[in-house]
Amino acid sequence: MSNETVTIETTKGTMTVTFYEDVAPKTVENFKKLAGEGFYNGTAFHRIMKGFMIQGGDPLTKDADKQHLWGTGDPGYKIDAEFNSKPHQKGVLSMARSAHPDSAGSQFFICLGDCAFLDGQYTAFGELESGVEVLEEIGETPCDYGAGGEKSKPAERIEVTKVSVG
Repeated sequence: MSNETVTIETTKGTMTVTFYEDVAPKTVENFKKLAGEGFYNGTAFHRIMKGFMIQGGDPLTKDADKQHLWGTGDPGYKIDAEFNSKPHQKGVLSMARSAHPDSAGSQFFICLGDCAFLDGQYTAFGELESGVEVLEEIGETPCDYGAGGEKSKPAERIEVTKVSVG
């Protein structure tokens, strides 16, 4: 398998990710399919937890009137988890999910530091090849308290302008 890359263009700059196709082939295929359809274009990083991770991929973030629902959107289906031995460390791309292991759809997160407590519980499917400075800048975005009482709602919109594969 060739290890393709994905380019995530944001309003803060560009990050390039190399996929872990060997350990998460179905997750990688799903992400590439959604990226190819333009699914992620115009979404936002709706959850930022300093020192932990930045989260995006929710199609509902395209609509400011749906802020109360941000974090709940998906592509209309769920995919099975592909837990693997890749460590969750700075720059690793992983699938976000609810409490059920097989509940990921389109939302993903990128680790801002060592998140070993997520290992074996979330599907790591890629890592940053370039753009760590963009990740760090996004990770320093001031945040307000969100509906869930967590201080993770970015005070400014950080948009994913385009995601492309290859």
